[in-house]
Order: sequence, then C-alpha cells, then structure tokens
Amino acid sequence: QLQASGGGLVQAGGSLRLSCAASGRTFSSYGIGWFRQAPGKEREFVADITWNGGSRYYADFVKGRFTISRDNAKNTVYLQMNSLKPEDTAVYYCAARAGGITIPIRKAAAKYDYWGQGTQVTVSS
Repeated sequence: QLQASGGGLVQAGGSLRLSCAASGRTFSSYGIGWFRQAPGKEREFVADITWNGGSRYYADFVKGRFTISRDNAKNTVYLQMNSLKPEDTAVYYCAARAGGITIPIRKAAAKYDYWGQGTQVTVSS
C-alpha cells in the first residue's frame, strides 16, 4: 500500500528525491514518516509530516539538508535530500500513522501502522 522509490547511488554533496506513493487506500488523513536503517544499525527516524502538511519534524542530523513534503491529491509524500553525506547511506522507509501529533509519537516507529518496502540510498565519498 506504500511504495517508496527514488533511491540510488550518488556522490557526497549530491541530491536525491525519494517518493512514497500510496495505493489501495487514501492516506490523506495519515501522518507520514521517513525512517532509515543502515547495515548493522537500528532503524532511525528521519522526518515526518502531519496529514495536512501543517507540521514537519526532522531529526537533528538532517535539519537544513532534507525537506519533507506531501501532495495529497497524488497520494504521495516526498523527501528531498540535499548535501548528502556518506553517513546517509541506508535503506529508507516511509510509513503511515493514523494519529498522534506529539513529537515522541511522530518519532516512534512502533506508532506507525503501514510501511513501505524501502529504497536503497548509497552515498559515495
């Protein structure tokens, strides 16, 4: 129901735009988050956006570099990633949560109800 795409191989300093497209149901009333998982590490929160796009929250390590946005008419959420670093290398997942607007909930992977399959981002030095 959630399809993440847009990953790839990019040099440090480059950019990628990830997309998270929903199918089978509308996620216009859901908050959407992006998480990532690098080899040997736990999944970590990257960014999220509330259902109407009115609030966005970012992990400290991506602030100023990544931008999350959504187009509910297209049932799609985007993650624009600029100034990429080798440490950004990971599989990126998008996920949808039905409720919760507090920061702890928005950052918690366990609070998300639906997950996409992930897209690989590799940043070379």
